[in-house]
Amino acid sequence: MNTAEAQFDHSIDLTEFKLRCLEVLEHLAAPGLIVTKEGRPLVRITPVAAVNNEPFIGSMKGQIAIHGDVLSTGIDWDAQS
Repeated sequence: MNTAEAQFDHSIDLTEFKLRCLEVLEHLAAPGLIVTKEGRPLVRITPVAAVNNEPFIGSMKGQIAIHGDVLSTGIDWDAQS
């Protein structure tokens, strides 16, 4: 942990945050940071989680096996047409 990370461990005063905003955001790590105003929590800033950019459609291809007849209920019945 470098000195900037140590200074912004869990909370920071709003005035200091305004002065050092870019530096704070560059070193922001989980679980995030609470910005306080006059000692009261004002806002929590958390880093964005990694986003999965893979397409959803087709993502399970080759991982699912169908066993048996998925269209039949298995029950014989008399339908009137």
